[in-house]
Amino acid sequence: MFKRTKGLVLLIALSLFLVVTAAQTLDFKPAYTSLEAKKPVKPEKPAPVAVPVVYGISTDSLEIVDGEVERGQTVSEILTKYNISPTTISELAQKSKEVFSLRRINSGRNYTILHLRDSAQTAQYFIYEPSEVEYVIYDLRGELAVTKETRQIDTVTRTLSGEIKSSLFESMVEAGGSPQLVNMFADIYAWRLDLNRIQPGDKFKLIYEEQEVNGRRIGFGKLKAAFFEHEGDSIYAIAFEQGNSTGYFDQHGNSLKKAFLREPLEYSRVSSRFTSRRFHPVQKRYKPHLGTDFAARRGTPIRTVGDGVVQEAGYTSGNGYYVKIKHNKTYTTQYLHMTKYAKGMRPGARVKQGQTIGYVGSTGLATGPHLCYRFWKNGRQVDALRVKLPSADPIAKKHKEAFAAVKNEVVQTFIALNENGATQPLLASKKAPEKSEG
Repeated sequence: MFKRTKGLVLLIALSLFLVVTAAQTLDFKPAYTSLEAKKPVKPEKPAPVAVPVVYGISTDSLEIVDGEVERGQTVSEILTKYNISPTTISELAQKSKEVFSLRRINSGRNYTILHLRDSAQTAQYFIYEPSEVEYVIYDLRGELAVTKETRQIDTVTRTLSGEIKSSLFESMVEAGGSPQLVNMFADIYAWRLDLNRIQPGDKFKLIYEEQEVNGRRIGFGKLKAAFFEHEGDSIYAIAFEQGNSTGYFDQHGNSLKKAFLREPLEYSRVSSRFTSRRFHPVQKRYKPHLGTDFAARRGTPIRTVGDGVVQEAGYTSGNGYYVKIKHNKTYTTQYLHMTKYAKGMRPGARVKQGQTIGYVGSTGLATGPHLCYRFWKNGRQVDALRVKLPSADPIAKKHKEAFAAVKNEVVQTFIALNENGATQPLLASKKAPEKSEG
């Protein structure tokens, strides 16, 4: 009996072992799982929607309206539509005087309104952009507040290359440049090349800086280097700081600038030359014209051709508004018929080469807007376009090693700009290095 019972127990144990083994093999899950196993899985929460932030202001409860100030439109007209009372606008005008007056808001500039999402659409902020760099926040809530902010300006170095097909201006703009860049280029080469004799097939290359705000170009910085090939002659212009000023030097270290700019206006046209006998269009008689006239639109900036001190700044019936500048013991220049002279132009004021000293007009004896430019050498009036002028100083001996390193970097950059991949002859020049004039 005992043996039969023992055998039965062994049989039952063997059966249970086989059942458990089969369940594990088949990944069998019993119906009687624990409460924890039956707990439902919670659905994931949706990711929060990003709230737009404009001008540093969160707009989670605000609507954004962008606009442009129309001609003759006032801030009062703009804000009244958004439930801002004349009293509030008057208070805002008082508070804004020290930061950015509401009277200075001009047509054509951008603005933004941030208003509540309600039936009244009450404005909470008015933001005005006086320029691409600045913006003014007028906080219309509570006690009112006005703040002016400045965006970060990024400087990006770019390159440009091309070939003359028609004029320098058209070819450089077609290659991706701008009128401002053309003027900078023309100023640098004005004393080394006759820009009116540029021919199709001449080549140019530039390394220059652009100023950007939020990836958008707002202007140009320094022209770091240029290359021009004219009739097989290659001339480099490399910006290099020597002492307290930056100049442009060729591959031999000679300055491309003279001590004076050739012309007091950017890329302008000569309308009347220096002569001992000219029929005066106003006085209707022949008389000497001891100056050079440049045709230009009214308001065009006039620049001093060299460093110096303002000797005179005034008005006469013949000259109109004018400025006279003494550069040194040898040279003096005068600029006539201005519509007005620039702020700060008074006797004794110091000016730098290229600084704006006034604006083209037709005051005095003039039939239309133009600049009459006069030039004295050793107290005698001479033709500004023919007089031989001294060059600016070449690279000093102590700076030659540093200049050579900058020059090598520029040359390598220009080699990489070759359209056909061929190596440009380095520093090729048919002319001997210029000697600087004392």
